This record gives sequence, structure tokens and C-alpha cells, in this order.
Amino acid sequence: MEDLLLDNPVIASVKDDAGLDAALRSECPVAFLLYGSVLTVPSLVERLKNAGKTVLVNVDLVEGFVAKEIVVEYVREKTGADGILSSKAALVKAARARGLLGVHRFFLVDSFSYHNLGRQIAISKPDYVEILPGCVPRVITWLRADIDVPIIAGGLVCDKDDVVAALGAGAAAIASSNTDVWAM
Repeated sequence: MEDLLLDNPVIASVKDDAGLDAALRSECPVAFLLYGSVLTVPSLVERLKNAGKTVLVNVDLVEGFVAKEIVVEYVREKTGADGILSSKAALVKAARARGLLGVHRFFLVDSFSYHNLGRQIAISKPDYVEILPGCVPRVITWLRADIDVPIIAGGLVCDKDDVVAALGAGAAAIASSNTDVWAM
């Protein structure tokens, strides 16, 4: 995924059918699937994969999934996805153990959540860390100094200024559901 993001550091975060259609038409090489159910995720992943996308499924948001390792096994066996996103360290760790990409999502709302990040990364050993909200370049700069995992800035990345600021602060990529951002 790292090579794909070097040429196009914008990730299509797909949260509904309209976003799926837009992602299929976009130049974004990577898609985060943020919706669906246990019944629909395999076909949604298949559509994205058929369009040449690298696909990661947010297992925290799929209807019918629970926060147990069996979900990771299901994604690997039944969907053909390239990896998962989760805010749960155990699920990211399970994905990595099964040869899937693992993105550990962190919602940074206060200093406690910021200082807990290092302990959680030590457990999950992710390929990437996604920081939400991603429109806080100062925090991205701090994290680049504190961790050696590539950072994806996601959430509330709304325009070119946000993209430039996050990348300039050291983010490896941007994840956004805003289709205007995808076209940058």
C-alpha cells in the first residue's frame, strides 16, 4: 500500500452507495470501506477490487460484526479485502497475524487519548495509524516525533488546505469521504 500512496496519497473513504460509485470512478488507488453488513461486504469489496483498488474494511462499522478475531478471519476468507481498519488493538494485531494490512484508528480527543496511543501501537503493531480528526497538523507533527508507524490523517479533511497541511506535517496519506478531496 505504501507504494500506491506515494503516487496518490488520498484514500477514498466510502461510507455509502453514492460514495462507492464515486470511488469506483476515482483515481484513488486505495479505498476504506466504512459501511455495509456481513451480507453485503463481500460484494462491495469485490466491486472495488474489480476496479483495481486496494481495499480495507472498517470492521468496527460493518453491521453484524463484533469485536472478536473471528471477524478478521471472515474478512480474510470471505471478502478478499487487503486489510482492515479498527480502533481495537486486538483486531489489528489479528489482521497482521493473518497476512492482512492493519490500520489502527485513533480518535484523538484529549491528552489522555494522545498519550495512550503508544501503548496501543505496541499491542497492535499496525502497518498504519489513522488519526482522527486529520485536520490537526500540530498533532501530526508531534506524532511523527513519537512513533515510527506511517500516519493517515482522516476525518474532517475537507479541502486542499487541510490536505496540504496534513501532508506537510508528516502524514503519509489522507483518508476522506469528500469526493472533491479525492480529485486533488
